[in-house]
Amino acid sequence: MSESNFDIQSPSCVLCGWTDNCPEKYGEKKTYVEHNLTVHYYCLLMSSGIWQRGGEDEGVDGFLITDIRKEVNRAAKLKCNICKKKGASIGCVAPKCKRSYHFPCGLRKECIFQFMENFRSYCWEHKPVQILPDKESRGPSQCTICLDLVEHLPLYSVLKSPCCKNAWFHRECLQYQALSAGIFFFRCTVCNNKDKFQEEMLRMGIHIPEKDASWELEENAYQDLLQCYQHCDIRRCLCKKGRDYNEPDSKWEIKRCQSCGSRGTHLACSSMKSWEQNWECVECRSIFAKPGKYSKQKKRSLATSEKTDGTTCLLEEPSPKYPRQSPGSQHSFLQSPKIICQNNLSPCSRLELPPSNRMTMSLSPLMSNSNWSLRKKQLRTQRREVSSILKELKQQISTKTTRLNINTENIWNTALKGFRQRNFRPTNTIEVKFTNCKNRLKTDTSTESKNLFFQLLMGHLQNSSLFEGSSAKNLSLDLQALKENLYFEAGKMIAVSLVHGGPSPGFFSKILFNCLVYGPENVKPNLDDVADTDVAQTIKKIKYSSSLSSLQSTIHECYDFLAAAGCLRPITDLCDKDMLVNDLLTYHVIKRIISPLESFRQGLKTLGVLEKMEMHPVAFSSIFCHKPERLSAETLCDLFTIHCSSGVKEVGGADFWMGYLQDVESGESVVTLEDILYFVTGSFSIPPIGFDPEPTIKFLYVGYPIGNRLLNCLELPITKTYESFKNKMELTIRNTLRVERE
Repeated sequence: MSESNFDIQSPSCVLCGWTDNCPEKYGEKKTYVEHNLTVHYYCLLMSSGIWQRGGEDEGVDGFLITDIRKEVNRAAKLKCNICKKKGASIGCVAPKCKRSYHFPCGLRKECIFQFMENFRSYCWEHKPVQILPDKESRGPSQCTICLDLVEHLPLYSVLKSPCCKNAWFHRECLQYQALSAGIFFFRCTVCNNKDKFQEEMLRMGIHIPEKDASWELEENAYQDLLQCYQHCDIRRCLCKKGRDYNEPDSKWEIKRCQSCGSRGTHLACSSMKSWEQNWECVECRSIFAKPGKYSKQKKRSLATSEKTDGTTCLLEEPSPKYPRQSPGSQHSFLQSPKIICQNNLSPCSRLELPPSNRMTMSLSPLMSNSNWSLRKKQLRTQRREVSSILKELKQQISTKTTRLNINTENIWNTALKGFRQRNFRPTNTIEVKFTNCKNRLKTDTSTESKNLFFQLLMGHLQNSSLFEGSSAKNLSLDLQALKENLYFEAGKMIAVSLVHGGPSPGFFSKILFNCLVYGPENVKPNLDDVADTDVAQTIKKIKYSSSLSSLQSTIHECYDFLAAAGCLRPITDLCDKDMLVNDLLTYHVIKRIISPLESFRQGLKTLGVLEKMEMHPVAFSSIFCHKPERLSAETLCDLFTIHCSSGVKEVGGADFWMGYLQDVESGESVVTLEDILYFVTGSFSIPPIGFDPEPTIKFLYVGYPIGNRLLNCLELPITKTYESFKNKMELTIRNTLRVERE
């Protein structure tokens, strides 16, 4: 290549001949007017015949101008094995390999360039690859940077974390993150490992610049940290001048959360008499709650926070004042159902029934003031919040279908096989075919089959060896399951079930849920969290030792037990038992299962479920730690919306429908509320995400009720008397379910 190649008018790089200016791919493209030189930084770094012989302020980043010209002349004699043009300055370092190429051509051909030590380059045939274990899961997972799906395959565009199992990335995502974070902050996004992670990424061709992170270099990047948070976050702010109003030394002064400082309240809004009183926001209170009082403290934070002086802080809207129920009213708790006119689909005013038949939502004063009633109300509110969140996640689901062939007698293995098949994608619509239920296939809808599959799968998980405990379960330590990556698959199945309309687990212990959303390092277990009764008994014996001699004797008896937990230590004082008990609890409840827990967390990240759990922990605990609420007439009444047809008077029909629900709930019927729900939707319980479409009721001139499970629509007959309506409901639902069961 001649001196004419240094023409300043040419925007092309003197080494590769490309005009592209893309710093992320080719490094910064610089033009040096005084030397008539334009060059990509990466082309310069990776060229085989040039070294940085100058200081940082000499030549081009330490490359002397005379050396650059010699390299250009050397490369002019070499032809690129990819584009067949001359100027190939980069050669493969593999022994006996004579391939040469331009840097941009090498990128297109998926060559590996190592930005370390001697800046070695490997062609597409000799490049290093990541070795995957034989039993490595081949199904897709989420890239932990962009959250899009990434295949578990040894591809150039895919990289696996060397320090975390099941942590996969897109190469492009990693490269952008490395350029932004720099060598001081680039690390594994899952476990935060730096050294091992950077070593592997450099080997696989990720360029990690020796610079500070981009966010550290921004001017005034942390300016907002110098500003005090001044906003009232209490649900009902009492200040007439607004939530941002702050008047020092008055009741309208804003007090910030003592733990995080990122939430605030007016003193008056939280009934605080002085600035000296401490205040914590709801989020911090739930995180730092004391062991044994966690659920109680978190529950109370949703309604009222009692102060030492007996005052209350309104964090949520107060309970509505229910109208007093009329004496002798038979359907006192039911509200008039939702009614929408079918001809224009606009909301109608509530049905005005005769005073004798009007049904209200009132509860007795005793029930409305009870803890159980408040708890049920809170759970309903939290489950409505979860439903909205899951519906948002469901928007990821595409119309592309994946079929799972399921054997109900071998639910786990067939489900595992289906989830691990190559064409399975969590974002695909799931279609379930039961291979051992030929008769059922003729009548079931695809939605019903899917609901039954997820119901059976959640039931199997609850009783599997992956969990331990009675009703509230923690993860167990099953080494074979850990080796086969079953904890990851279990977490993935639960996440998929929630987003695809299946049931929630409902059997998680508080300690397991808190470890998942807050991190195990922020959770403190207690004796109730120990699933093994023998282990719990031994720890109790240490905890309740009444003298130093009895404590030392107990420790001597439990020598092997303490050694296995790594808790052997000299005991010189009776109070030493407290720390010993805490260490034993932490080991047996948390540290022992840390590997299954991390694998399970990775599975729950599917479709973004874990991220939403971490953002809304109180709401999601209502479906992970509690079974679905038992169906009531009130619940079904609220669930169904009545659609009216023009010309049809259904006031009496709506009255009959609500009266029938009350009779079923009180046991005056041969069917149950679950039977009614199943008759219409194919599900015995309301899934966390709700039904799609939402259940509706139509009153038509039909002989008997019809349950349309495709539309979740209940078509009810118009009758003159309640007795006729009830008889038709009883006969149809009972016979339909009996035929299906047979």
